[in-house]
Amino acid sequence: MSYEFIRTETRGRVAVITLDRPEALNALNTPLMGELACALSGYESDPAIGAVLLSGSEKAFAAGADIREMADQDYQSITEANHFAETHTVVERFRKPIIAAVSGYALGGGCELALMCDSIVASETARFGQPEISIGTVPAMGGTQRLMRSIGKAKTMDLCLTGRMMKADEAERCGLVARVVPADRLMEEALEMAEAMASFSIPVSRLVKAAVLTAAETTQKEGLLQERNHFYASFALEDRREGMKAFSEKRKPVWKHR
Repeated sequence: MSYEFIRTETRGRVAVITLDRPEALNALNTPLMGELACALSGYESDPAIGAVLLSGSEKAFAAGADIREMADQDYQSITEANHFAETHTVVERFRKPIIAAVSGYALGGGCELALMCDSIVASETARFGQPEISIGTVPAMGGTQRLMRSIGKAKTMDLCLTGRMMKADEAERCGLVARVVPADRLMEEALEMAEAMASFSIPVSRLVKAAVLTAAETTQKEGLLQERNHFYASFALEDRREGMKAFSEKRKPVWKHR
């Protein structure tokens, strides 16, 4: 399928989606988010794809939402449009592993989009932030919620109430990103992570991802119950039997993804 604001390619079992609005530092407008949702929906149902790598440019992963698109809207029009709600729901409900490779600016909606992903690999040039307060509004794609669960109250209040940018090394120290790598190795390192995730059974990966997300969204008691239920559910899979058999036979498993 042909897109205007994103580029897609496959690397083995990994789908690579690149945000492509260079003249706007990959600002997230409605058409771009619609294309992203469309691409992810296709990869969700594609058995040849085991993971997705989402990237931007060297200068910006995404510098925020497209302010020009929103500037003239009022309360009624923005609520009736349900701005970004449907498209960002597709991202957060994507059941296969999805990794954000962040270089340069990941601000506002760009930071929130990265937070929707399962893990973030950042280059040394990455800058994260929620500067909405500086333009008289509030984060709306999870900035106050996912940041809170990721880096805690103090850091979240700091970013959201000052609008400052957080450098990559600080983001790694407080748990926002999984790895910080040299800029010239960003895509290589992120692709290696995505390939590792894509190499396993798709239904098992879905169970693991669902269990971790439960931990981020509910109580530990509920999370432990769901984790155990996901473990039990894996015993209905052919891939669970194959994995344990391969371990016993000291060979590499051959996944059937069922």
